[in-house]
Amino acid sequence: QVQLAESGGGLVQSGGSLRLSCAASGRTFNINFMGWFRQAPGKEREFVARINWRDGSTSYADSLKDRFTISRDNAKNTVYLQMSSLKPEDTAVYSCAGRLNDSPKYYWGQGTQVTVSS
Repeated sequence: QVQLAESGGGLVQSGGSLRLSCAASGRTFNINFMGWFRQAPGKEREFVARINWRDGSTSYADSLKDRFTISRDNAKNTVYLQMSSLKPEDTAVYSCAGRLNDSPKYYWGQGTQVTVSS
């Protein structure tokens, strides 16, 4: 198993920036990838970005790739989401997710609220 804990959410003005962090613990040696999803009120959860733990390759939701950047620090077992030029429509609960090499199961953090005021 792996446990994920997000931090860094909060209230930010439109146009501002915010960095989310997600620290992994447990079987971190076996992480395949980690990523971020978000869910806005009344909407379905959507993919934001993911990063391969071994080689650092990344993928993004097309609508977000110009403003969001995912990165990792393997030594700290932590993945980051740098968000810039934030818009009110980015308001959501952002959740960290991860998968291990030997299981199709997704592990989830508890989520962190990001609120962008206009």
